Order: sequence, then C-alpha cells, then structure tokens
Amino acid sequence: MLVFPHTMNRPRPTPKRKENIMLNLNQFPRVNWPRFRRVRQTLQGPRETDVAAAVRREITQVQHLITPGKTYAIGVGSRGIANIALIARTTIEEIRRSGADVVIIPAMASHGGATPKGQKEVLASFGITEAAMGAHIDARMDVAIIDHLPDGTPIYFSQAALDADGIIPINRVKLHTAFHGPIESGLTKMLVIGFGKQHGAATVHSRGFAVFDRLIPEIGRIMMERLPIVFGLAILENGYEDTALVRALPAERILAEEPQLMDRSRQWIARLPFDNIDVLVVGQIGKNISGDGMDPNVTGRYGAVGVSGGPTIGKMAVLNLTTETHGNANGLGVADSVSLHAYREIDWAKTYTNALTSTEFGPIKTPMVMPNDHDAIEVVLRTINGRSPENTRTVVIQNTLRLEELVISEALWEDAHAKGLQPQNDWAPLIFDAEGNLHDAGGLPIGQD
Repeated sequence: MLVFPHTMNRPRPTPKRKENIMLNLNQFPRVNWPRFRRVRQTLQGPRETDVAAAVRREITQVQHLITPGKTYAIGVGSRGIANIALIARTTIEEIRRSGADVVIIPAMASHGGATPKGQKEVLASFGITEAAMGAHIDARMDVAIIDHLPDGTPIYFSQAALDADGIIPINRVKLHTAFHGPIESGLTKMLVIGFGKQHGAATVHSRGFAVFDRLIPEIGRIMMERLPIVFGLAILENGYEDTALVRALPAERILAEEPQLMDRSRQWIARLPFDNIDVLVVGQIGKNISGDGMDPNVTGRYGAVGVSGGPTIGKMAVLNLTTETHGNANGLGVADSVSLHAYREIDWAKTYTNALTSTEFGPIKTPMVMPNDHDAIEVVLRTINGRSPENTRTVVIQNTLRLEELVISEALWEDAHAKGLQPQNDWAPLIFDAEGNLHDAGGLPIGQD
C-alpha cells in the first residue's frame, strides 16, 4: 500500500492573487538604465512584386495535373505567412479555372486548441474565411491511418483531405525551430504533421525531434506513394517578411527540390546582427510569428534539446502576445521575464495542448512575471553578471520576423556602426506610460524621433 507523508495531507492555503505575489522592484536600490537608439539594417533576399501573377504563373506549370470535375483539398497552416490570403485565393481561382472545385483544410496539427472552431479562427485571423475565399473550410479533426512505418507506428492523415480527389499543400519553406536538416518547415512537414491533425502530430512528435531530419522525409515519401498529392505550392520570404519566391512543385519533385528551397531560405532569413547580447527585449511572441512564438534561429534559445545556433543571449524579456496567437504562449518558457498583461492573455488549454502534442514542455514554462513592461525589462537588466545595467548590450525588437529596425543600447553602437547599421534617431531613454508599459509596446518603443 502506498502511504503519503502526513504533510501532504495538510489543508492547502488559499493562494494569493498574482498581483500580490509578484516582486516589487521599489524595495531595491534604484539603478541607471542605458540610453537607446533605433537603427536599421539591410536584410537579404529578393521581393516578388506581383504575388498573384507569380501564383498564376506557377500553377500554369502544373495545370495539366488538375482534372475537371474533381475536388481538391487545399492545405493552409497556422503561420503568419505574408500574402497568404491572396496566395490561397489565387490558387483557388486557378484551380476553378481548370474546371475543378476546392475545399480548404486547416493543415495545422493541434493548433487552435485542436478543435474545428479554433482552427477556423486561426485561418480567419489571416483573412482566410469561407466568404473571402469563396470555398468551404472543412475543419474536421478526424483522421485515418493510411499506412505504418516499419516499426508499426501508424501514419495518420486528415479524413477531410482524404475525402477529396486530390491534395495540394500551401506552405512557407523555412528553418524549423526544433531540428535542422535538408527538409525542415515546408511542404513535406505540412503533409506529415499539419495534415495529421492532433493524432498524427502527436504520434510523429512522440519519436522526438532528434530523428525529425530523417523521419519527416521517410513519412513524406510514404505519403507521396500512397496519397493523391497533386502538387505543392512552396513560398519563400525574404528578410523583410515579404514574399520572395513562389514555386509549384509536382508531388514527385517535392522531396528532391525542397532542400534547394531550404538553402535559399537559410540565406535570406532575417537575423540579429550581434553575436553576443546581454539583454534581448521581445515586444511580441505568437504562433503566427514562429512555431515557438519567437524564432530560436534568431534568438539562439531553443525549446528542444540538442539544437543550437544563433547568438548568445544573457537574459530575455517578453512583453506581449500577438492577437493572432489566440492565447497560445508556446515559446514563452525560454524567456526569463514576462509582463503581467502578457501573462494574463495566455490560454493555458491551447498552450498545454501544443506542448502535449509536441512532447516538449520547456517552451511552456513560466518565466518571472513582473507587473509591467518596465519591471519585466529592469529585472533582466539587473541580473547581467559583470555589467552595470546602464552598460549592458541590450536590444529591443518588435518580434523575430521584423528585424529591419532594432533598438540598441549605447554599449552596442561600436559594433553596430562597424556592421553598417544606420541610426534613425538620437540617443534617448525608453518611454513608459503611467502604468509602466512601453509606449507603442507592439512596435519599436524608443524615445523621440
């Protein structure tokens, strides 16, 4: 018989309100902060000037694969891809121009709380609704087993997509946040995980990110053989988060050509221009920005074990969740402090569902919760060993997608100047409102222009 110590059976005290248990920095000696300046860097990659024309051009190359009278399942995910509504609508128009019909599938695994309503809400936040697209959205979470891996692991796929005559994934090709390999985020991963819904995603993630570089192509190859995948529409973005390239790949070319697109994505990704940063302040995190809320390829902080790359960050503060993340705070766990107003926006059911599916709990752990933006920043400024707060190498960004403009402290100016970053204003203190929150906290909150 299992016997618990008597102390475990004592009555639990009533927990205090969050506001009463947070640290009050007023009890500590005051410290001087750095002065800041907004700077601009030049990012990489071309820009597609006419996205709709590019989509039509690419689909013309695969038009012969579309059969009149058939219905095609178009997969759209949960990432905030530039021009995604335009790309999806143009794809639908071109397929219908060929005499076929379309149904939209939310190919986003467990996102949106793993419910049909939640997944439709995610698509709607990107402008993808039945009214806007002129097409039905089938958000059923039902899946079917289409095959098994050699070890007996079942391979799941969306039943709604299987009910159609053909399958067409639309996705951005980009570095993944938890593993690296020839194929990372893109068409193949959407097929393997996004279309797998909750069951499929959880099953694949149960194998661990350490094998994803081999597992994703392996399952993808089985799907290409077993399923009526017609073509995929791959999207690449430049460092400015603009559409850089659109490519329609017939099913038989996806596995062969996606690694080449990955190479271009690696070259064009926006990065922080400094290798060593004492404090990084992130204005927004969210699933529409990155699977991990903020891209670890940018921050150097990964939620999964065994992945590395990017700058060295001493401490990190997070100030807000995006509206489009619908409360999913996956990725917050790699930060060191968070503002109370961001913490209050967390939908724990959606966040925990994400963690349960991915099998990674590190990204959902709670950092130190501070009453406002000011204190969330000050607590990390105070805890950089060997430097006074005013001499810290501090960077403020809106989010990890928007890195053309940064806000930097004076200690970084020599490096910034050497790298050719252009100053946009004079040195000034950060401005906070009466509640201690940054002026224009969702953007780049810095002094006077």
